[in-house]
Amino acid sequence: MTYYQRVRREIRPLLPKTATHILDVGAGTGATLSWLKTIYPQAETTGVELNSALLPELKQSADLAIIGSIDECLSQLRTYDLILFLDVLEHVVDSIDTLRKVSKCLKPGGHVIVSVPNVAHFSVAVPLLFRRRFTYQDVGILDRTHLRFFVENTAIKLLNDANLNVTMGLISGLQGPRAKLLDRLTFGFLRHHLTKQYIMSGELRDHPVVQRSVPWRIAE
Repeated sequence: MTYYQRVRREIRPLLPKTATHILDVGAGTGATLSWLKTIYPQAETTGVELNSALLPELKQSADLAIIGSIDECLSQLRTYDLILFLDVLEHVVDSIDTLRKVSKCLKPGGHVIVSVPNVAHFSVAVPLLFRRRFTYQDVGILDRTHLRFFVENTAIKLLNDANLNVTMGLISGLQGPRAKLLDRLTFGFLRHHLTKQYIMSGELRDHPVVQRSVPWRIAE
């Protein structure tokens, strides 16, 4: 399975009870949209994907497939009660502006789910601290195409700056036995250094939002 074919089942606890119109920004082949169809069979799904080579597969998975950068495709968007930005906003030049513009497509009571990588993860922090190394990679937290980097407070602030209130958050990266053991042995003190991603559900407000922290659950 390639990166573009991943099904993001870990977002399940953040999903609303109902969804009739779903937008996935950075949809890849549409695998996550296909999975969401099993949860919301009557939903109309839209996938936006930059990689034109994935269009044939995306067309099979989404009711509407759009190729192009999200900022160039705004005029083609409709209104939605569920919008996904999974591993996307770190690749965008102005992530706050993009999130703010797309969030205007939310129906009242709709939800946006955003995931961003945590640059404070041990795999980045330890080499930087002890070896003064910061090496870009083809995939992962230091993906060479990332334009933005996030830690806990800036991940929350990303949504708040787009007038989104974070209603629930998941931390991903503690699923393995070693991470679970280290988390227990340190009584959670190192939890945010074991976190690979922050996954957040947000609801649009008509006023500025400031949250210093949010309750986090460990993703399964």
